[in-house]
Amino acid sequence: MRKSMIEAVDTAPPASAGVIVVGHFPLESGQWISPHSHTHHQLAWTRSGVLGVAVADSYWILPPSRALWLPAGVVHQTGATRDAVLCSLYLDPERCALNWAEPTAVGVDGLLAHLIGHLAREDLADDARLRAEAVVLDLLHPLPTLPIDVPEPVDERVRAVADALLADPADPRSLDAHARSIGVSRRTLTRLFVRDTGMSFDRWRTHTRLRAALPLLAEGRPVSETAHAVGYATPSAFLAAFRRTVGTSPGRYLNGDAVHF
Repeated sequence: MRKSMIEAVDTAPPASAGVIVVGHFPLESGQWISPHSHTHHQLAWTRSGVLGVAVADSYWILPPSRALWLPAGVVHQTGATRDAVLCSLYLDPERCALNWAEPTAVGVDGLLAHLIGHLAREDLADDARLRAEAVVLDLLHPLPTLPIDVPEPVDERVRAVADALLADPADPRSLDAHARSIGVSRRTLTRLFVRDTGMSFDRWRTHTRLRAALPLLAEGRPVSETAHAVGYATPSAFLAAFRRTVGTSPGRYLNGDAVHF
């Protein structure tokens, strides 16, 4: 997907009677906010569309069924793989009962979504706000996570291969073909891939394909179409790779059994 970058703005939340302040930021498909961090904890969510959040080599896909907790100070990028409105809950670290140290996926059900909208009201009385915030915090439960990272290579030769696969995850070329394209042997490319990324060529490509598949599935594309778009000959081959790597099916992932990419 073609990306356009916008600068992060000062999103320091205003003073509030409670712990939580809600902000809304429209994002067009392919539009990303440049790397930034916050002085407050952030819960990133969208009521419609699909968000992506990147922290170093890790990448989360956020359909409306999930949100991502970002601890204060964590540098991240946020964007839309489909037109969305980033809904951010900012939580004061000094007063918040939650203090998760790592980015953490949480499920969003109808009650939590309603409370987020409720807390966005500007006419909400202080006592009503405090009661609603207490329920929000009770509803934030970590979902099972399984890191599926796509480390960025440093070696220029490995980066050339990685860039080709990131641009086209369905690229069918073998390791031998990629090695020839950059003028090295299969053995050399195998060694360089492990040294640079900590994983084999095949594993890195699988992670890349699965990461590319999630936005398509979250946008409602059929499994068969998605599988072909990211380089699998059959839906069953894609589903097997997804389950083997992620530990669940795409449907369960998108409906709340979260893992991160």
